[in-house]
Amino acid sequence: QLVESGGGLVQSGGSLRLSCVGSGFLFERSDMSWYRQAPGKERELVASIDRGDSTRTYSDSVKGRFTISRDDAESTLFLQMSKLEPEDTAVYYCHAQEPMGRFGTLEYWGQGTQVTISS
Repeated sequence: QLVESGGGLVQSGGSLRLSCVGSGFLFERSDMSWYRQAPGKERELVASIDRGDSTRTYSDSVKGRFTISRDDAESTLFLQMSKLEPEDTAVYYCHAQEPMGRFGTLEYWGQGTQVTISS
């Protein structure tokens, strides 16, 4: 299970910090990501962080403004968002990909948290 929090309404140029708490799977062994979906658009990958926190990747639209991080001791994923723009308005989803060895991977999704940026 993944439970997001931290969404809300902020003005353009503001900041928000999203959190996602995982349970029921091996969080520390999972690759974690944040996705978002704006009204009328497809869900898109925003940022990813691998298990072990050796690699972080960002979409071009958020690079330099958003920071993904994780706390494995607390089974929590974060997304620090700054310099927010109206185009960042979307529902943000937490995603986990747990490796199952030769059986492939299991994927989990959170329920989403709404982020709204006013101009």
